[in-house]
Amino acid sequence: MSFPIFADTKRTTELSLKERKTGIATLEALSQTTTISKSFILNFFGVLFIYFVPAISNLINLPLYYIEPMRLMLLVAIIYSSKRNAFFIALSLPVFSFIISAHPIFPKMIIMTLELGINVWLFYLFARLFKNYFSAMLLSIILSKAVYFMAEMIFVNLGWLASDTIVSTPLYMQALVAVVLSGYLFVMLTRKESPDPIVDPTR
Repeated sequence: MSFPIFADTKRTTELSLKERKTGIATLEALSQTTTISKSFILNFFGVLFIYFVPAISNLINLPLYYIEPMRLMLLVAIIYSSKRNAFFIALSLPVFSFIISAHPIFPKMIIMTLELGINVWLFYLFARLFKNYFSAMLLSIILSKAVYFMAEMIFVNLGWLASDTIVSTPLYMQALVAVVLSGYLFVMLTRKESPDPIVDPTR
């Protein structure tokens, strides 16, 4: 003996579940598409920004390299895109800059790529360990800079890099920029309504 009412109810429930799964899959696909679009736009303007930094510096007569434009773009990528794109920015911006303007020179391009990549990796590691964005970014900047200076010394001793090509930014300026960038990232990530779960140390 069949019960059409129960059969219809079961069929309706199954259809409802399928519709929900389809809706969730559609939302995830849209979210992924939006993230990719945002990353593409961010990367495009990041390359333009790095390309025009020397011209802008000459125009306004200010050494913009003091604010570390590549590291700034790295922070923007962490805040507004994804972990994968942050690594892409870190590993590609020095290369793009070298290809477009031959600056930095090849040995420095290698060192800067290494430094920015370590910066991103350490930030995500420390964000999990310390549960604090500011401390994670500040310490990751300090340690990645230490790697940068050690690599420069090694390259100079090996003769791969001339000592007169090393531009030394005052340490107080580097410390100030590191604190400001870390503070900016802390404020922006804590204000986000839906932080990236990979970045968010509370998840």
